[in-house]
Amino acid sequence: MSRGRLITLEGGEGAGKTTAIDAVVRCLEGHGRSVHRTREPGGTPAAEKIRGLLLDPATGALDPLTELLLMFAARRENVVGSIEPALAAGQDVVCDRFTEASHAYQGGGRGLGPAPVEALGGLVHPDLEPDLVLVLDVPVEVGLARIRKRGDAPDRFEGDRVDFLERVRRTYLERAAARPDRFVVIDASQAPDAVRGAVVRAVEKALLPGAEGAP
Repeated sequence: MSRGRLITLEGGEGAGKTTAIDAVVRCLEGHGRSVHRTREPGGTPAAEKIRGLLLDPATGALDPLTELLLMFAARRENVVGSIEPALAAGQDVVCDRFTEASHAYQGGGRGLGPAPVEALGGLVHPDLEPDLVLVLDVPVEVGLARIRKRGDAPDRFEGDRVDFLERVRRTYLERAAARPDRFVVIDASQAPDAVRGAVVRAVEKALLPGAEGAP
């Protein structure tokens, strides 16, 4: 049995990752692939508890390194309890955020830089790197407007300062530009149908040779 592929979706607040993930899953399943869906932080019962702490506005400000360590604690649980078993079983794993989110949010947004993220990545998932990273890019103000329209109370990250979210977006784009072999940036300010189409084309081109453009 061949090993599955890891596809991660990244992006700032209000980028529309949930809609894009649905499109990725349907695309892969439509081509006969078995798919396991997960998210970060989260993916296992213990990691979901850490997620609750990290996203709850009542948690308040955390030291940036504390926040990063909590992210990687949840990530380790997701890797060993969810992602690696699925990949080993031949399933493609579609993950809502992965280590690129730590580069963007804690490395860029919180100002820690890439070094601590890379060091923890080497400990937590030394032999695991996404086969494809889709970055859903949307201007910060557009993303925040979508969150307000949704009517939900913002979580710890959605409610953060605009300058923080701008640094997050900039880091995502810089890292994507440095790795065009693995990253695809999707203009998520488009209409939902256009975003879904762009996501499907990116997946087919990168992971499903011969399928791109097929009906």
